[in-house]
Amino acid sequence: MYLTRHQTFSGPCWAVDGYRLPDGFHLDLMLQRPLAEIRDALANARSDEAAVGGLVAPVEDTQEVWAAGVTYRRSREARMAESETADIYDKVYSAERVEVFFKSNGWRVMGHGDRIRVRRDSAWNVPEPELALLLNRAGEIVGYTAGNDVSSRSIEGENPLYLPQAKVYNGSCALGPGIVIAEPDAMRDLPLSLTIERDGATVFDGETRTSQLKRSLEEIAKWLFAELDFPEGAFIMTGTGLVPPDEFSLVPGDVVRIALGALILENAVE
Repeated sequence: MYLTRHQTFSGPCWAVDGYRLPDGFHLDLMLQRPLAEIRDALANARSDEAAVGGLVAPVEDTQEVWAAGVTYRRSREARMAESETADIYDKVYSAERVEVFFKSNGWRVMGHGDRIRVRRDSAWNVPEPELALLLNRAGEIVGYTAGNDVSSRSIEGENPLYLPQAKVYNGSCALGPGIVIAEPDAMRDLPLSLTIERDGATVFDGETRTSQLKRSLEEIAKWLFAELDFPEGAFIMTGTGLVPPDEFSLVPGDVVRIALGALILENAVE
């Protein structure tokens, strides 16, 4: 099942497999249910009316997006290279506890086709393509989408305590284009690629697979919900295994394209 959110004259409206859901449908209410019930509820609620309107970020304003860090070997290597306290990232990579951090409120999230941003007070900015898990209120994985954890490597590299400023700012989080409702097993070996275009030419192109994650998806979800409740469900990005070379930095006008399985999330940079 594929869940999308569309902008209409009367406000955002959800759809499943291209067909409109009732105006009263809300993702946070759906996430009160386990996965088996979610499938049935969506199938029963689906109308015969085709969805119309442009896509918007598939998240409610009141929900939160979090992220896990240093979950791929490539991410560990990149963070150690950029930081003056490199051993911290090596310890995080091998520790039992997963690093989780807040990324965005739902109302700040950019959707497919929206513009992402780079910080004006940072000289080194990169996109981070990621598998983003959708979790219900019990912490169960019920689906996934593509995510972009836009980040300032120079600010985080200067001091790890600056992580919130490196990660959380206007235009730093994108999700979309929609949500695939699925069991975790459907997400364990998805192809994930990143393409960056500048002035019509490709300046970076790379690919990996979610099977390269050091952490299991359930492990990441468990640590997010450790001592923390999400009564309306939550999203968590699972880390990046694709890092542009050190000499690369995003600039306004770039176009970032992330492909995760059949999903394509594209955003221009401003």
